[in-house]
Amino acid sequence: MRLLVLGTGGMANTHAEHFAAIDGVELVGAVDVDPARAKAFAQQHGIENVFTSLEDAIAWGEFDAATNVTPDRAHHPTTLALLAAGKHVMCEKPLAENYAKADEMARAAEASGLVTMVNLTYRNVAPLQKAREMVLAGAIGQVRHVEASYLQSWLVSKAWGDWATESQWLWRLSTRHGSNGVLGDVGIHILDFASYGAGSDVEHVFARLKAFDKAPGNRIGEYDLDANDSFAMTVDFANGALGVIHSSRWATGHLNELRLRMHGDRGALEVIHSTEGSSLRGCLGEDVETAVWREVDAGTVPTNYQRFAAAVAAGQKIEPGFRHAAELQKVLDLAIETEKGRCERTV
Repeated sequence: MRLLVLGTGGMANTHAEHFAAIDGVELVGAVDVDPARAKAFAQQHGIENVFTSLEDAIAWGEFDAATNVTPDRAHHPTTLALLAAGKHVMCEKPLAENYAKADEMARAAEASGLVTMVNLTYRNVAPLQKAREMVLAGAIGQVRHVEASYLQSWLVSKAWGDWATESQWLWRLSTRHGSNGVLGDVGIHILDFASYGAGSDVEHVFARLKAFDKAPGNRIGEYDLDANDSFAMTVDFANGALGVIHSSRWATGHLNELRLRMHGDRGALEVIHSTEGSSLRGCLGEDVETAVWREVDAGTVPTNYQRFAAAVAAGQKIEPGFRHAAELQKVLDLAIETEKGRCERTV
């Protein structure tokens, strides 16, 4: 597979490193509107061809697939252009800023017959995959209650950098710059983490969103700091379970942690993924009576990058696909509506 890297910011390095390590994958081109950044990225990863527009890259055409690591609001036009050019696409999350655009992308992907995938990173977590397998096999019985959280502390500490002075972070805090806040940034991750683990889609949602004061007038330079920093939502899953899902960038003491607990009428499972590693614990069988939790071996799983490359080579569809990501975006859009109307919405 000859791969084009579209967008050469921070996350693009992760894509390039993972894809370069896969046998049969060749990084052949890099695209960025910033010529200096594109050139530096290409030199770092040994990429021969550099472009400052996607149009030029498509006109060149010597690639089979692209990994789209552009900012959120650029996903829609660039991905549609790649599909129209007959190129397979892995797209970073979220698929688009809203459901209408995400649905258009999903329909274009379905009509194209090409391999398309959304990089919902935490599908790479083996304990999540094992937990889903156990839930679907009935290991915890009927799922009744789901708790899920995604906690980050980058508005508290400088472990990620200084958000108050670095534009790579400031745009994420401004709706005018295309951000839907923590809901749009990592909400899609924790929704996928929870619904995938529980083996069931969300049917109803009610959410509260909060943007906290962060600077005088909540503005730094050209950035209005109005995007939500924290959210809390309740959801009904199609399998009948009730869910509580929340996330914050003010989660002091948590650099980057996802946690999922699923309680059934015969047992329970807990998945934790953080910068320190991943784990799966279960309260199963006779342990239910005494509330004893034990570690469960989850093994290993291939990464999204490996699975995308294999799917392109085989010409096969792969999940998580564009349609799944679009349906997640619908939940996020409705969550914003519920905050405005203070009412539950049906997905």
